Amino acid sequence: MLYGATRDDVRRKLSVALGAAEAGTLADPRGTTLGGFLDQWLEEVVKPSVRAWTYRGYEVHLRLHIKPALGHMPIERVGPQHVQAFLNRKLQEGLSPKSVRYIRSTLRSALNQALRWGVVSRNAAALVDGPRVERFEIRPFTNDEARLFLQAVRGDRLEALYSVALTMGLRQGEALGLRWQDIDLDLGYLRVAKQLQRMDGQFALVEPKTSRSRRALVMPAAIASSLRAHRTTQLAERPNAVDKWAEWDLVFTRPDGGPLDGTVVTHQFHRLLDRAQLPQRRFHDLRHSCATLMLAQGVPARVVMDVLGHSQIALTMNTYTHVLPELKQDAARRMNDLLLDR
Repeated sequence: MLYGATRDDVRRKLSVALGAAEAGTLADPRGTTLGGFLDQWLEEVVKPSVRAWTYRGYEVHLRLHIKPALGHMPIERVGPQHVQAFLNRKLQEGLSPKSVRYIRSTLRSALNQALRWGVVSRNAAALVDGPRVERFEIRPFTNDEARLFLQAVRGDRLEALYSVALTMGLRQGEALGLRWQDIDLDLGYLRVAKQLQRMDGQFALVEPKTSRSRRALVMPAAIASSLRAHRTTQLAERPNAVDKWAEWDLVFTRPDGGPLDGTVVTHQFHRLLDRAQLPQRRFHDLRHSCATLMLAQGVPARVVMDVLGHSQIALTMNTYTHVLPELKQDAARRMNDLLLDR
């Protein structure tokens, strides 16, 4: 069965199908279940082209959710109504709307490949809207809160980590994946070249997700000074580890030189917020605080985009729309001052 938005679409698809049939290249989906195709797609398309962590996410979506519900169906019989009922059921089972949207995205990607291969005539998942996801409230520091936080972390073993995250806008994985070879303390440059991930209990340094995430940043002089002090402390810790020192060349490590667990760092971050008597936030809000404080100080949005490693300036501005009213008021004041000066 062929589907299209208009009769002309159906005619074009029929013409292509007839031509493929005559040439002997028309895919025959008969007997192919959705589950069978998903296994093939995962191994032949996904596995060779994505990172291990991304592959693991796809595999979990297929194994735990999509295949148990829809995998038995002939692939050409999977319609939008089946996908919609599946998504609704997942929400009823207690999955978050964000998780359900990710699962739909996985199914849509797989069926897109089936569409390109001629296995199906339409992508049923693309014809269904995912559940609405409420945006997570960003809770950046104000200027005063940022100062209080930096005072609270002073003297902490990971003071430099929190300072770098706040002032340089690094994601947690990027900060924990920083190596000394990525930093030039004399010239004041910091290069984001790796990020730390943990999968199946094993740490690994992996490439940043996008080319924009790989970036070189200029460090404030205070951050370079903080990193020098941190380096001195780390070198002093090394003899205590004796022959157990883990040589990762990481800037921020456990006392034995091994990688830091992000969950542990987040728990320590929450304790520091309590010490400073500040409202609780996510560790990721340090990155948001960096962007918000830069925009509020008049740093051009394009520069903020480059610092954060965003792929598009629209992403930067849409994420930090809460700062725009203040920026607009400041722009109006500056224009008024200019006119009055004239």
